[in-house]
Amino acid sequence: MSRKWLLCLLAIMLSGCGFEPLYVKRDTTSSWYFGGKTDTSITTEMAKVKVERIADRFGQQLRNNLLDLITPAGIPKNPQYRLKVKLISKDVVQQAMRRDITATSERVTYRVEYELLEESRTLVKGDSVAYVSYDIMANPYSTTMAQKKTETDAAKIIANDIALRLGAYFHAQQGKEGYSFDL
Repeated sequence: MSRKWLLCLLAIMLSGCGFEPLYVKRDTTSSWYFGGKTDTSITTEMAKVKVERIADRFGQQLRNNLLDLITPAGIPKNPQYRLKVKLISKDVVQQAMRRDITATSERVTYRVEYELLEESRTLVKGDSVAYVSYDIMANPYSTTMAQKKTETDAAKIIANDIALRLGAYFHAQQGKEGYSFDL
């Protein structure tokens, strides 16, 4: 099968899978989503979220990443929503053992719970997990720096996951408020 036919087939399959762009409002006068204008209603709603403080250094990194993703223009003065995030667990598993029973790498699993509230009503609740790993090197400084990098990477992974889920929630709410997403 030629490459052109394969791309056409892929495009047809994607059009029927229910995929909807997250930050684009569908133009209700045609079957195409993008009518030349991007929809800012989702980012406007997300800008109303106040990210509460999270304990520990990992929590600080996670909160900073969430602030960059959810409220890039700054913390809202009159927030409509509150996002609570709590680190549930940090599990470290040693891997790749040497003959002297010392590990050559460690896998770290960070697990957090989050909750989006409007006043005292829960809108979205869930958990997010990041799996990261690093090598244990002969130089202790290098190992420490690798540990810190994995913590930073895990905070970014979890922040991206939470921001995407909140965006999907606000997108779904937009669909309930009179927008039609049917083909």
